[in-house]
Amino acid sequence: MINFDQVTISYPEAAGPALADVDLHVPEGELCLVVGRTGSGKSTLLRAVNGLVPHFTGGTLHGRVTVAGRDTADHPPRELADVVGMVGQDPASGFVTDVVEDELAYTMESLGLPPDTMRRRVEETLDLLGLADLRHRALSTLSGGQRQRVALGSVLTAHPSVLVLDEPTSALDPPAAEEVLAALQRLVHDLGITVLLAEHRLERVVQYADRMVHVPGDAAPLQDGSPQTLLATTPVAPPVVELGRLAGWDPLPLSIRDARRQAGDLRVRLAELPPNGTPHRTPGEQLAVTCELAVTYGPVVALKGVDLDLREGEVIALMGRNGAGKSTLLRALTGLNRPDAGAARVVGSDPATLRPKELVRKVGFVPQEPADLLYADTVAAECAAADRDADAPEGSCRALLERLVPGSDPAAHPRDLSEGQRLGLVLAIVLTARPPVLLLDEPTRGLDYPAKRRLVTILRELAADGHGIILATHDVELAAAAASRTVVVADGEIVVDGPTSEVVVGSPAFAPQVAKILAPQRWLTVEQVADALAVTP
Repeated sequence: MINFDQVTISYPEAAGPALADVDLHVPEGELCLVVGRTGSGKSTLLRAVNGLVPHFTGGTLHGRVTVAGRDTADHPPRELADVVGMVGQDPASGFVTDVVEDELAYTMESLGLPPDTMRRRVEETLDLLGLADLRHRALSTLSGGQRQRVALGSVLTAHPSVLVLDEPTSALDPPAAEEVLAALQRLVHDLGITVLLAEHRLERVVQYADRMVHVPGDAAPLQDGSPQTLLATTPVAPPVVELGRLAGWDPLPLSIRDARRQAGDLRVRLAELPPNGTPHRTPGEQLAVTCELAVTYGPVVALKGVDLDLREGEVIALMGRNGAGKSTLLRALTGLNRPDAGAARVVGSDPATLRPKELVRKVGFVPQEPADLLYADTVAAECAAADRDADAPEGSCRALLERLVPGSDPAAHPRDLSEGQRLGLVLAIVLTARPPVLLLDEPTRGLDYPAKRRLVTILRELAADGHGIILATHDVELAAAAASRTVVVADGEIVVDGPTSEVVVGSPAFAPQVAKILAPQRWLTVEQVADALAVTP
């Protein structure tokens, strides 16, 4: 169904090709998972399937890419739309209408399908992706995860033979991600659709993959094989595989069920050892607080009666399903959303009354769309501006960027970076100012596992220095590794607030993989297990 024949893709002024001598065959009715480090070339590989490379992204394509027998060099994306449906890393950038239902119908209208067919497919897609309650909502009012599901639905209604998905679960809460992946499974197994999917959160998808392609980066040869074979050696692997490597399990488990079947001896070895979790510190002075906070968007109540406080040295994971109010709470603490009732205070001030230069000294905010904070022509210029604005020593921002995402080209335009590289750049810009309060909205979208570990290290250092951090995230592994406290929001209200080790272990939806494998013991991360085994007699 998808064939790459000696494909090399190069971009102008790049040091080397993004992909080199790629030979790949993905047959019909297969779910193929594409993995690799941040910026390794995964998105380039995916964009070549529907003709975005080279028709719209520029660059030079040598070799041949065919989909359902059509050569993408001769067929631009509009001539492949009936065969290939693609959802990119930024789904909102592809929206062309204002309302959910209209967006689902747009592709079918472009293909000239009859109205009765369009109506039936819209209803089927609304049910398949759990969007029925949102059908009349304006796209601008949706959460990031809701927008992602709408974008997926808009390509599914055309009934393509091939689905190309770039991080389809990155903005979804765990239950929603499971629903989407279950829907993809049905499409693959019941309808024979071919799915090519790139994802950093392998813990969510690896057990569903028929095959895996590892893109190592630096134009090195692709590795193609079964997930179990490749994950034995790849530098990116989900916690269930890392735990299997640590324990020496053979075969390596890809699912929680398989891991639990092999974990009996490990649980015995760990039974008498106390887990060392996120470093516990006595919280210091209050840095941010909300009191009976309420925020509405027209008829939609986003927050109601929220009481929350953040203190020095705390890292809070803010969790909950898509649309629960997490982003709204962060925006209220930055003054971007004014309360309809109650109050928000940051370092003793109402953030809505602060001038921008005063605000950035108190609060650092990374939104779900980090590119909104980028305005310079090069990475180097962004870093230099961040150093000046923060009165930081020259090179401070660049050093942080290298810690988060090593190897980013300082001469590259920020818009030409991968999603993970852009996020790393914005994180470095915000962290350079070292504000006492840090608010990060989905800070691991586009980041591979090594980059996430580096981010966790930086967050722990900032907390140790007295900063207060709130992470609005669906990444349960990040919460387990970085957060001392977890707050769960539902329908605009706080329903759980407590130590991470207690909150996530007791939640089937928000428990990390290690907690599920080693339950009822209270282990959260592979790092904890490795540290404990290192001191075992």
